[in-house]
Amino acid sequence: MQYYVASPRKLPAREFDVLVAGGGTGGTVAALAAARAGARTALVEAKGYFGGTIVEGGCSLHSYFNLWQAFPGVEKRQLVRGIPDEIIHVLKAHGGTPGHVDQLSNVVYDSACTTIDTEIYKFVIMKMLRESGVQLFLNTTLTDVVRDGDRLRGAVVESHQGAEIFFAKNFIDATGFGDLSARASAPHIELNDHGVTNSMGVGGVNIERYYDFLSAHDAVHELARGDRDGKPDKVIRIVADFKKLGDHVASAFREVDCAATVSTTRDDYLMFVKISCRMQTNPLYRDALTETEYLLRERQIRSIELMRRYLPGCENAFIARTSPSLTIRRARCITCEYDMTNEEIINGTHYEDDILSYGFHDSAPRFQVKNGESYGLPYRAIQVKELRNLFAIGMLISTNHDAHMSTRNTVCCMAQGQAAGTAAALCALGGIGDVRDLPYRTLHDRLKADGVWFDHDPLPEK
Repeated sequence: MQYYVASPRKLPAREFDVLVAGGGTGGTVAALAAARAGARTALVEAKGYFGGTIVEGGCSLHSYFNLWQAFPGVEKRQLVRGIPDEIIHVLKAHGGTPGHVDQLSNVVYDSACTTIDTEIYKFVIMKMLRESGVQLFLNTTLTDVVRDGDRLRGAVVESHQGAEIFFAKNFIDATGFGDLSARASAPHIELNDHGVTNSMGVGGVNIERYYDFLSAHDAVHELARGDRDGKPDKVIRIVADFKKLGDHVASAFREVDCAATVSTTRDDYLMFVKISCRMQTNPLYRDALTETEYLLRERQIRSIELMRRYLPGCENAFIARTSPSLTIRRARCITCEYDMTNEEIINGTHYEDDILSYGFHDSAPRFQVKNGESYGLPYRAIQVKELRNLFAIGMLISTNHDAHMSTRNTVCCMAQGQAAGTAAALCALGGIGDVRDLPYRTLHDRLKADGVWFDHDPLPEK
């Protein structure tokens, strides 16, 4: 490989209290929380919209509630509130979601789901960010950082107008790939223990016919009903058991890794159909990623052909939307001050520095948070080691694969974002140079005032 030594550049500079890198699931909530706490907040996103995995790679949001239906007699509790729940209320007012809907089957996996309209979500989250005073930088890529000892001083970003440097007091890495942390030489590991996905929207589908066909073959594994295009009690989430349709059907869909899980908020349209694959390398590597982008799009075409052939109601199916790039579950795992284990999660562990309560595990029923309880995520778990003013959130934490199958889920990422944004702002405005020195009582009280629910409150009311 050849190398070239670049000459020094004189860059335009801006100053902020908090810089959030990555405008996806957790980053948007982090920016909202920081700005609402009074911090001058910058949100940097490489794409032309915000939303991340919520609008690109998911099926439904899991889960704002505890797993109450799996444990008879357990009370239903909404665990995730605050800004993540506010987003759903605003989205619902714009016709972008039926809201939180109880699952009607396979309740050992999840008790509730929240389906969303991808395009309305993109608008709503940008509207909320603008109204909260976040300074937005779309189509802007993080390229480098300036580090001074154990502190980050700034981030170099590139857009079509050229390079700039954004200085800030505190930083939040919500990039998914851990780009900010890696460029800051934060300790981390690279893992390749999850698949990658490109979800597509499929039009031309008669959802009632599709559901009736599955029902006639006893092939409805999971079901949720809610408002769809303004009409109540409509199918909005369905998981098929392709094995009930014959081995040849199951093997055909398995070959292209087309998920049996679909969700929608619209008539005649499946909002999310997930096509996945496993990469031989970590998804950090560009050339392998390029080949995988092609493979996933090839599988999307093949999946549409299978839907037309085997699934009544889908004879006229066509691809109406794809994600602009594949989505990941993990690339880098950033080393933080605390690393949760799966045993702590499934045993419903809470901590003296809880920043949220959560109750969903994507590996259920093999792993569940016991007895419909919840677990807490400690403030230490988002503090990046060796750097005094950097947080990592979302899919960047939890080295253990099974623990990661809970902490990387969308709603948990959103809740982490509110905590990180709030803490970053409180430190910046309070002159606290090390995020570890923020008094937990100060963070706890602010989170609680902003609607965060503590299922086992380590600091009850004074």
